[in-house]
Amino acid sequence: MNHRTCAARPGMRLASLLLASAVSAAEFVSVVKNGVNIRSGPNTESAVLFQVPEGYPLEVVGRQGEWLNVNDFENEKGWISASLVSDAPYVIVKRKGNIRAGAGTEHRQVGTVVREVILKKVEQQGDWIKISHPLLPSGWIYRDLVWP
Repeated sequence: MNHRTCAARPGMRLASLLLASAVSAAEFVSVVKNGVNIRSGPNTESAVLFQVPEGYPLEVVGRQGEWLNVNDFENEKGWISASLVSDAPYVIVKRKGNIRAGAGTEHRQVGTVVREVILKKVEQQGDWIKISHPLLPSGWIYRDLVWP
């Protein structure tokens, strides 16, 4: 980074800090049961755009009454009733990857995951997330392979 440029533009530093705060303040929820409808508007009369399974993570981008305006990992947008989500931490696999015995590539591979598998987030160490799934071995996955 050119520090002289930042010193000449103090507003730029403030804008960067505000943007970092906005990014870190993102709210994520997960769906509490299978077959939940994502709708085109904030009511049950609105068209169903798609359905999502239990654990499916969503980013909350707005609210209207008891409805949440959400985005998914493919940036598909819609509305879901707030009663159908929780703050339980889940992630979804963006691309095929390895599950490892520990938080790092030096640990042995204990399994693999494919795109769109939903995993329960147990903990995080740096760029590694400890995950669990009823049909897969527990282990660690690299942060860039999952969303959010």
